[in-house]
Amino acid sequence: MEQLRRDGLVFDVTDTGPSDGEVVVLLHGWPQDRSAWHAVADRLATAELRVLAPDQRGYSPGARPRAVAAYRMSQLVADVLALVDASGADRVHLVGHDWGGAVAWAFAERHPERLTGLTVVSTPHHRAMASALRHGGQARKSWYMLAFQLPLLPEAVLRRRLPDVLRRSGLPAEHVTRYVARFREPGAARGGLAWYRALRPRPSALARRRPSRPAPGPIQVPTTYLWGRRDPALGRAAAERTALWVGADYRFVELEAGHWLPETHPDDVAAAVLDRVRPTPQG
Repeated sequence: MEQLRRDGLVFDVTDTGPSDGEVVVLLHGWPQDRSAWHAVADRLATAELRVLAPDQRGYSPGARPRAVAAYRMSQLVADVLALVDASGADRVHLVGHDWGGAVAWAFAERHPERLTGLTVVSTPHHRAMASALRHGGQARKSWYMLAFQLPLLPEAVLRRRLPDVLRRSGLPAEHVTRYVARFREPGAARGGLAWYRALRPRPSALARRRPSRPAPGPIQVPTTYLWGRRDPALGRAAAERTALWVGADYRFVELEAGHWLPETHPDDVAAAVLDRVRPTPQG
């Protein structure tokens, strides 16, 4: 599979490993693309897994809708469901980093029957994140999420400063060059930032808000969560509280690392995935 088509959009996909292997889906974050997973995907494919890594909505040149509403979580999850369906597998192992991790958590909440397991890299469960924003010091680290919701200004600032921002955050230089080039493509900056802008509730939605539905319960999928203790954007409070929101077998892997684990620690990430997909017999 080189491309996925959904609702008039075309998503570029890297498909590696044997076509009959167990399927692992890798979701990238901001401002990355599917190339973030190259080293991890190589290791998984060598282990005879079929690995699908899409350029997500806003990143694929053929999937950059203008409307902010097109980037709401329901659409992002539906993109992943379409990819899982297109893979031909009944169930897959889902892996996500950064924003891809947020989508992975949401997918596991809404479609647990399509997953054999879940590996989330860096991004805590959204309920743990909300708790840490209120009472865990996370708000000091997440100021940029509000700044990115401003109109026009983030695009203008990041076109100039993104290379320096990424370098100072610990991303290796070769990835900085590639992601900055993608960010400067027509529509790419707007598409990537739309994920943040879609977090704001629409006034029309607030006006017609219905009584809230019961909040989803804990994740009922075997889950591994990897977190780097030197992550400048995602702190310990949210990382440690994530365990409260998984009702299935849960493993927390803490690394002496920063935020960009797929690029800087592919061995650790691949090992965590393989331990879920093909656990080592005990005893």
